[in-house]
Formats: sequence, C-alpha cells, structure tokens
Amino acid sequence: NEPEFVVKRLSDYLTQMVDIIFANNGTLDKFVGDEIMALFGTPYYFADHAEKACCTAVEMMNGVRLLQKKWAAENSDYFDIGIGINSGNALVGNLGSKQIFDYTVIGNEINLGARLESANKIYQTFILISENTYQLAKDKIVAREIDHVRVVGIQKPVRIYELRAMEPLPQIEEELIMGTFAEALELYKSHRWGDALKAFRRILRHFPSDGPSRLYTVRCLDFLEHP
Repeated sequence: NEPEFVVKRLSDYLTQMVDIIFANNGTLDKFVGDEIMALFGTPYYFADHAEKACCTAVEMMNGVRLLQKKWAAENSDYFDIGIGINSGNALVGNLGSKQIFDYTVIGNEINLGARLESANKIYQTFILISENTYQLAKDKIVAREIDHVRVVGIQKPVRIYELRAMEPLPQIEEELIMGTFAEALELYKSHRWGDALKAFRRILRHFPSDGPSRLYTVRCLDFLEHP
C-alpha cells in the first residue's frame, strides 16, 4: 500500500480508539507504531479501574468491527487487533533522561499486559486479561478461563482469561463457549484427553472459529498420541 494510504488508515483507527479510551476515563500513555498503551486509575485513582479497562477493550473491538465493515465496503484490506489487560502496582511518573522524559509506567505488571496482548495470536482470541484483572472485575464482565501460563520474564505462572463481553451472552454462546468450555478445560486438566476432545469438538461444531477450542483440540490429540 502507498504510505499516504497507510498513514490515513492508521490515523482513522488510532483516533477512534483514543476517543473510546478517553470516554472511559483512560489515560493515553503512548503509541508504539500501531500499538496503543493506555492506563486506568492513574494519575487519578478510581476504584473501578479494572472494569473500565475491560469496558474500553470491548468497545474498542466493537469499534474495530465497524471500521472493518467500512473498509470491506471500500474493497480495502483490513486488520484485526489484540488487547491485553493486567492490573497491579507499577512505578508511575515522569520517566526518561534529563533531556527528555514522558509520563509513563514501568514494572512487571506492565510487561504482563504486553505479553497478554501478543498471546492472543496463540489462542486466536482478541482480548486476554490476567487473573488480577479478572478478580477485580469478575462481577461486571463475561470472561472464561483460558489457560495457566508462565510468560517470559515472569517466574510465577498466571491464570489468564478471555474477555468476551460486558453484557450476558446469547444462550447458545453461554452454554457452549462458557459452560461446555469450562467443563472441557477441567477434563483436560485431569488428563482425560479423550473426554476433553469430545467436548471441545462439540463447541467447534457450532463455533468452528473458536480459537481456544481449536488449540485444545490439537493439544488433546497430541497427548492421546504421546501421553
């Protein structure tokens, strides 16, 4: 694509995403290419920072879907995004050199959020949140446990969740994506690969593009072959 086209497309996308962040009381930290880093609960603290971050992520995905429809109608290429959210303590303030500095945050909790963003590629999901965020916002969100992982640079394994929505899901999605998946995951954890495989395949019959079920189907087949 021509550079001018890429710049215009990126500007449209970033502008809409930042509007959503600001509408939910988020603080824009920085752009890193097409990546956006946003903070919630700093510099002004609010108790529902985790819920606001989740709400922002869901609204951003909805905004991207609308942009994709617009771009598709123009016969243009379009892209998907992934979002990672973590909640915790971090060092906040004007950080940098004596010559130039930014208001930003650093710390392991920030690194985990970035790792979750890139982990969406593995699970073929769109929004992944940490156990910390889940515990703070679980009464206000619809999320399913996805895995228990150890990410690069952080020794302690963390439980991660896929954020699906802020409102109740349609019944079939609730039954399969939430209920059956949770049962299948427990079977998988119990090393009952065959039973877990059947449950994941039941989800895929109705939701063939469900990334986590596809990934666990492959894992179950691998374990059946090499227990």
